[in-house]
Amino acid sequence: MNKIHKFKFSVAYADTDAGGIMYHGRYIEIAERARMDMMRGINMPDGDMGFVVKKLDIKYMTPLKLADDFVLETRITGVGAVSMELEQKFVHDDVICAIMHITVAYIGADMKLKAVPDDITARLK
Repeated sequence: MNKIHKFKFSVAYADTDAGGIMYHGRYIEIAERARMDMMRGINMPDGDMGFVVKKLDIKYMTPLKLADDFVLETRITGVGAVSMELEQKFVHDDVICAIMHITVAYIGADMKLKAVPDDITARLK
């Protein structure tokens, strides 16, 4: 689980506040896009909803600004029976600007927790 998925992104005007600093809520949206990109090609069984965010913790350290190019590094830190833990780092010029720790839970069509299918667990590990 030491593999790091890298997602490149550039801060656009629409991502910023009046001062040209990336709006705090955009970090969550961009992190979701990076997780979707990482999961590309892993198909959920018919009827399953898949992974949904259960817990999210963000630490902002250095603001990203308009026109900054950065990389969002996503690493799976654990896979459990019904959930997965991830760490996501927003890195600009070798500086970690923000770090997120996320727990996602696997749910079925009935919106209830469900065991992560073995084939998906194997691909994630």
